[in-house]
Amino acid sequence: QVAVSEFTEKDPGMAELFDDSYGYAIFPNVGRGGAGVGAAYGRGVVYEQGRMIGYCDLSQGDIGFQLGGQAYRQVIFFKDERALNRFTSGQLAFAAQASAVAATAGASADADFSDGVLVFTQTRGGLMYEATIGGQNFSFEPVNRR
Repeated sequence: QVAVSEFTEKDPGMAELFDDSYGYAIFPNVGRGGAGVGAAYGRGVVYEQGRMIGYCDLSQGDIGFQLGGQAYRQVIFFKDERALNRFTSGQLAFAAQASAVAATAGASADADFSDGVLVFTQTRGGLMYEATIGGQNFSFEPVNRR
């Protein structure tokens, strides 16, 4: 829940997204690095209508000009049950940087769902220079399987 408060402190309007979305996946710490070829990994928690339903791994690979390392947090909001089911069944993958909105003050006011999904990222530290092509993939594990 610390990651949730970090997002809502930067943008109080985001609290409405946490409350009103059908569900969300939150990744408190995603580590990313690269020198020509890059990778990122983070472990998150998935919520459906306010109830924790499982854990999720985020993995990202990309190629192109890049140098450095970065830590960030990410939240993926699901507008409805269909969008959440696509995520938990492994059918959701996307271009990482193209679909994310920087979580800054007021960013949630103009943000809109795209195909039932809305993604925000918030940099925690580091510096990354890049012009890359890549994408994120997710692996969901229901809480009752742990």
